[in-house]
Amino acid sequence: MGLNGVKAPTLDEVEALAVDGMRWLLSVARDTGDGRGLVWPTRPSDDELNPMLYSGTAGVVPVLLEAWRHLGDDSYADAAVRAARGLADSVESWEDDSLYFGRTGMALAFRAVHDDLGDTAAGTAADRALDLVRSRFDGTRWGELFELMGGNAGIGLGALLAGQEDLAVRAVEPYVRTAERTPAGVNWQHRPGAPGRMHHISHGTLGIVYGLAAVGHASGRKDLVELALAGAADVVSRDEGGPEGFLVPHSDPHHRPDVVERYNYGWCHGPAGDAQVFRLLRDLSPDPAWPVLADRCRHTVMHSGLPNRLRPGFWDNNGRCCGTAGVLALAVDRIAEQDDSPEFALLLVTDLAAHATRDADGARWSNVEHRATPSELEPQPGWAMGNAGIVRELLRFVRVVRGGEPDYAFRWPDQPAVRRSRQAGMAQGE
Repeated sequence: MGLNGVKAPTLDEVEALAVDGMRWLLSVARDTGDGRGLVWPTRPSDDELNPMLYSGTAGVVPVLLEAWRHLGDDSYADAAVRAARGLADSVESWEDDSLYFGRTGMALAFRAVHDDLGDTAAGTAADRALDLVRSRFDGTRWGELFELMGGNAGIGLGALLAGQEDLAVRAVEPYVRTAERTPAGVNWQHRPGAPGRMHHISHGTLGIVYGLAAVGHASGRKDLVELALAGAADVVSRDEGGPEGFLVPHSDPHHRPDVVERYNYGWCHGPAGDAQVFRLLRDLSPDPAWPVLADRCRHTVMHSGLPNRLRPGFWDNNGRCCGTAGVLALAVDRIAEQDDSPEFALLLVTDLAAHATRDADGARWSNVEHRATPSELEPQPGWAMGNAGIVRELLRFVRVVRGGEPDYAFRWPDQPAVRRSRQAGMAQGE
């Protein structure tokens, strides 16, 4: 099995690639100067250090914990503790409170280091970060963005995961009074003055749906769950990929058509992320429509042509946010939950292996910006576009195909835990 004549790697080879990816990731870390902390910039050439879950130090912590658990090498646990110490310096000074770009994401990284490794300083930093988040709420929002990545929905999910249910409810309640009625349901403006409405998980309606559904279910707030279902109904009504598939445009009216393609397929603005929302609704509701919609998302992704780079701009990203690693996350969910054949996941892994740069420094991945010259971008260490997000998915692929633990060491707020389907369980005699 291969991709464009490239031989598929063995599981041992994929694991070795992940280890090389970790080696490069650690090689570009910066010492805080006192020998105690580690921090990462967005790109190795940057002077400014980045604390964010999306593209900086907080997003590196999950893969350090993943590598520690998967490989049994305590040096990764030591690095995670040092990353938490380096990250602590940004809690007071950073000016964003959101999940992916601010303190909420930092708090989850701290909490994971505390819970998994017993580091009390990390626990204290997590509490301080969320105390600051709580204090900066104006009653409606925390900043310009009003969605999952940079706004209320993500803060609600982070607070819920951190055990602060009251903060989670306060974060998502403003969606009740700001919802805009549509012919099929509701949607929301993702930032003030935005002319269009986005539909998917990162900046759009489905990300808000995820936050409302998760927080509403956990807190017993049926009104929040019902509002989530109304938001999902709006997005489902826009489907252009049925009856077998599911494909909704990026936004309506089309946001920045000079830069953003009308149809996307990754986690952020496409069916790879939409499926994660439908997986959550499947877990919270008996409605049989949700697993069917998740299946339809998978169908569209598998028949879109990716990971082949069919034209400039179609599939130029290897990363977790809007590239191949994000699709791999869904493919492995399907293996774990429904005993899908690993063939599609292996196709994605083969593509990641083919696009890796490997040398004495380790392995890393360069994305492409076809509108720029040169078009090959500098490799990044972080979760969204770089090694942390890619290596985390490679390790999980190896573990799941070998029959090991299907979930991650770090619970990601917007990806449901694996739940075996009844049909798969019956097939296995469970």
